[in-house]
Amino acid sequence: MAASQLGEGGGSLVPGRCAYFVERKKRFCKMIPAPGRRFCGEHGQQEVENDRKRIPCPLDPKHTVYEDQLQKHLKKCNSREKPKPVYFIQDINAGLKDTAEIPEKQVAISSLSKEELDNLITKLKKASNGLELCLKEQILSHQALQEALNDPKNGESAFKHLKQQASILGNMEKLHLLGPGRCFVEFGAGRGKLSHWVDVALQNVEDVQFLLVERATTRFKVDGKHKRRDSIFERLQVDIQHLCLNKVPILEKKKLPVVGIGKHLCGAATDLALRCLVESYTTCCDRENEEPAPKRSRNDKTEVASNNSADNESNKEGCKPVAGIVIALCCHHKCDWTHYVGKDFFKSVGLGPVEFHYFQRMSSWATCGMQETTPKASTIEESEDQTNDTEEHEQTFSKTESGSDTLQGILTVEERKEIGCLCKLLIDYGRIEYLQQRGYKAALQYYTESAVSLENVLLTAIPSPSLIPEPTT
Repeated sequence: MAASQLGEGGGSLVPGRCAYFVERKKRFCKMIPAPGRRFCGEHGQQEVENDRKRIPCPLDPKHTVYEDQLQKHLKKCNSREKPKPVYFIQDINAGLKDTAEIPEKQVAISSLSKEELDNLITKLKKASNGLELCLKEQILSHQALQEALNDPKNGESAFKHLKQQASILGNMEKLHLLGPGRCFVEFGAGRGKLSHWVDVALQNVEDVQFLLVERATTRFKVDGKHKRRDSIFERLQVDIQHLCLNKVPILEKKKLPVVGIGKHLCGAATDLALRCLVESYTTCCDRENEEPAPKRSRNDKTEVASNNSADNESNKEGCKPVAGIVIALCCHHKCDWTHYVGKDFFKSVGLGPVEFHYFQRMSSWATCGMQETTPKASTIEESEDQTNDTEEHEQTFSKTESGSDTLQGILTVEERKEIGCLCKLLIDYGRIEYLQQRGYKAALQYYTESAVSLENVLLTAIPSPSLIPEPTT
C-alpha cells in the first residue's frame, strides 16, 4: 500500500471512502464521496484549497485572503473606507494647529541634563503656585449598583470598575443630572457599561436618550441588555475629533439637554470631548436659537417688545444645550498640545508647547513612579474582564520614554510621584479654566480611592447660575 494512503496511526484509506485524514482521530474520514470525487461534501473544499494561495489583505495586512477571492473580499472587508455619516465633519473638534508653536524635534526626557530637568521642575512648581493642590474627596455610590457590588461572583477587577461607576453615578445625582428629558453622550464608550448603569438608575424615568461614541469596533457590548422601550440607545462609530453633535439625527429631531459622560477618557480624547460639547455643539445651538424678531405695528410695538423680551429671557434660562459634564480623567501622557483646550491657561503662567510636551510625559510618574511592575495572578473572571473592558488605562512608560535611566540617581520614587501629580493637576486646571471662561461651574475631585484606581480624578461641570440672565422688571 502507498505511504500516502497510510495514516500516522496506521489507519489506511479505504477505497470508495473520503480521502480526508482526520488528524484528531488519526484516521481517514469514513464518509462516502460522490462518484468521481475524492472527498465527501464536508471536506470537498480541501482538494481545491490545497492549490489556492493566500495573500495579505491590501487594506489591512493583519489578515489574509485567498488571491482568487480578493475582489469579493475588498467589497466587504471591515477595514474598507466606509461612507462618512452625516455627523462627521473633518477636524471640527481638533482645535487650531499652529505649526510655528510646536518644535519639529522633541528631546526625550532621558536626554535632558540635570540643569535642564531642574529648570523644568522649577517652572512647574512656579506655575502651580496658587492652585488648589489638595482636591476634595467626593467618593459616592448609587443604589442602582448595590446588587452588583454585593454579588460575590464579581472578581476584584470587576468590583473596582463597579465602585468607580457607582461613584460617577453618585456624583451625577448630586449635580441633579440624573433625570428625565436628557440625552447622555458617553465619550469613549467601549462596551457601554457606564451608559448601562445610568439607564438602570433611570429605569422609571421617561424621555431619555443615549449616544455611545466609540471610534473602534467593540466586542462584548452590553447594549443588548437594554430592554426598556422608553430609552433610546444609539452607537456612533466615529472619532470624537470629527463628531458634530448637532447633526446627529436623534438630537436634531428632539433637542434634549445633553449630559457628557466618560469613564477614563484617555488623554487628548478629553479635550476633544470638551470642545465638542462647549464649542461645536453649544455654538451651533446658539445660532439656531437666534431667530429674527417678528414684524409688528407701531401701535402694539411697546407691548409686543415687552412680551418678546420676557419670552427671550425665559427661553435663555430654559435652553441649556449642555446640562452637565462628568468625566473620569486618565492618561495625561497621551495629551496633545494641538488638541489641548487649556493653551490660554498655560500661556498665562509663562508656559508653552515645549513645557507642555515634557509635563505630559512626566505626568506618567504619578501612576507608575518608575517602579518595575510584575504581573500578578488573577482569576478567570478578572482576566476576562480586563481583556474585554478597555475602559481602564493605567499604563506605564518604558524607561527611555520616561527618563528612568537618567533619573535613578537624581529623584526618588516619591519625588517623581509628586512631580507627576503636579503635571496632571496643571493640565487639568487648564481644562477647568477653559470651562469657566465658557460659563460653566467646573471642579476636580477624587471620586474613588487610589487603591481602586490610580486615575481617580473626576472632572465635573454644570452651567454657572450666575451667568443665566435674570428676568428684567
